[in-house]
Amino acid sequence: MMKRRVAGALCAAGLMMASGAPAFGQKPVAARAAPTAALRAAATMDARFSAIHRAEWQWRIKEGLARDESARGEVDPGFARVDAAAQAARLKHWQGVLRQLDALDPAALSAPERINYQVYRAQIAAFVDELRFREYEQPVNADSAFWTDVTYGARQPFVRIEDYRSYLLRLRALPRHFAEQVENMRAGLARGFTPPRVTLQGRDAALASIVDAAPEDTVFYTPFKTMPAAIPAAEQAALRAQAVAAIREHVQPAYASTLAFVRGQYIPNARTALAAESLPDGKAYYQSKIVEFTTTNMAAEEIHRIGLAEMAKIRAEMSATIAKSGFRGDLPAFLQFLRTDPQFYARSADELLMRAAWISRKFDAKAGQYFGYLPRQRFAIRPVPLDQAPYYTAGRGGPGVYLVNTYNLPARALYSLPALTLHESAPGHAFQMPIALEQKGVPPFRRAYISAFGEGWALYTERLGTEMGIYETPYEEFGMLSYQAWRASRLVVDTGIHAKGWTREQAQAYLRENTALSEHEVTTEVDRYISWPGQALSYYLGQMAIMEARAKAEKALGAKFDIRAFHDTVLQLGSVPLPVLASRIDRFIAEGGKSPYPKE
Repeated sequence: MMKRRVAGALCAAGLMMASGAPAFGQKPVAARAAPTAALRAAATMDARFSAIHRAEWQWRIKEGLARDESARGEVDPGFARVDAAAQAARLKHWQGVLRQLDALDPAALSAPERINYQVYRAQIAAFVDELRFREYEQPVNADSAFWTDVTYGARQPFVRIEDYRSYLLRLRALPRHFAEQVENMRAGLARGFTPPRVTLQGRDAALASIVDAAPEDTVFYTPFKTMPAAIPAAEQAALRAQAVAAIREHVQPAYASTLAFVRGQYIPNARTALAAESLPDGKAYYQSKIVEFTTTNMAAEEIHRIGLAEMAKIRAEMSATIAKSGFRGDLPAFLQFLRTDPQFYARSADELLMRAAWISRKFDAKAGQYFGYLPRQRFAIRPVPLDQAPYYTAGRGGPGVYLVNTYNLPARALYSLPALTLHESAPGHAFQMPIALEQKGVPPFRRAYISAFGEGWALYTERLGTEMGIYETPYEEFGMLSYQAWRASRLVVDTGIHAKGWTREQAQAYLRENTALSEHEVTTEVDRYISWPGQALSYYLGQMAIMEARAKAEKALGAKFDIRAFHDTVLQLGSVPLPVLASRIDRFIAEGGKSPYPKE
């Protein structure tokens, strides 16, 4: 029943590919002529579509919203404008692009361009909705903020002297960027469009850490601590002096004025209601976030029901695993045991990092059995930066890195670490994202990350860990089930908060009673869902779509099913709406389950 609901919702999103089957009873001459006419029509429609997205991409580069492929890896010397006038102009432009796209006939496109169209239209529609609801007036939530986002570039190593010079220009441009963001926050505050006040408590600490430090001790000075030997010593000294001056004269004053505004005006006057539906035009706004993060048109009530049903299934698996462990007691007693027994917690940050590294190496031994194509890019395992760690998730992964949160070690359970590592490193985010970036011949807009696909894949790999033999004890297996329950519970909690009037305490209690998450994680996670409507829905619905696609392929192909070919087919897509994934697996089945990569 759950499968029918999800599949039906995906179809309802209006993204399924049109059928290209020939009409019954066609005459032989017409049958021979039709492909030629169809090819000509497809070529014409492909050209029209290409002209639209190529022109829009060049506009995006001009606006500072994208980088040219040739500039990948270079340091951006400035910031795109984010003021209200620039945002209004972008809304008008993207609305025009959307009208152009809707004037095309997607069914007349060639098969590859049909996929590109589906991805691109969903992307532009999301941009339009974000601007239509003026989301830029809330550039902060419990998970992140513009004042932490701008620090990521400082954590990357620079290799050229030009990178350092561009970076210095960026530091000097930072005050203008912050001033525009603060002005947007003032506009949001005036109309009640802010995160709930309770989720902002303590989020000013990252601002204060920059204001109160010596320039050399801020994250912005990091690239200057170790510089390439190819840069002469005198030049290094000059660049370091310029960096200290830029941080002292431009960066720290911008942080100080923002801190004064956040502490003095923003947090004290932020809204007290939790639900997204309590915001201006809130019901429509929350539905737009559901569409964006799930790539479906499912309603909040339907998602809530799915979450409750899936939680019941996972609870049954949990009970069986508790019995396997030999523990005598019910689920609450077992959760208390897991949260309090010292055997389940690392005694040092290094121990936690080393355990994560060991788990990632266990996957390496199994990789060839489950994947035909392996990404070229490796990943480093690093601790979450201390200035972000108190409010950061347990871990986060992406191209080249797996961040492990070593803050508050009693909140970082070792029994959950295998599932976390699979999700964030390989074969999860630090595996899937590089494969997407390595795909050749795809337009640049296909490099974008779609949460339902990316998070769905990462959650799927947690389940895959059971097949791969990654979980060695019933406790680790339970940790995986707790993570599954955590993501399924998000369907219940997110919709409960934003559409059904749940309180913060009610949401916390639901996570506490149904997962093995620590109290610290329960608090930070619920605040994340409250201040980031809809994002939490992408994980479990995405996993369900992948698992349904796999089950369909296994049933249809029987002995011909090859798990490596299936995984390669899914990952070769990059990041796509869930209905595009479903259509691609239908083609995978029709083609006999062959790998998308040619045999060497």
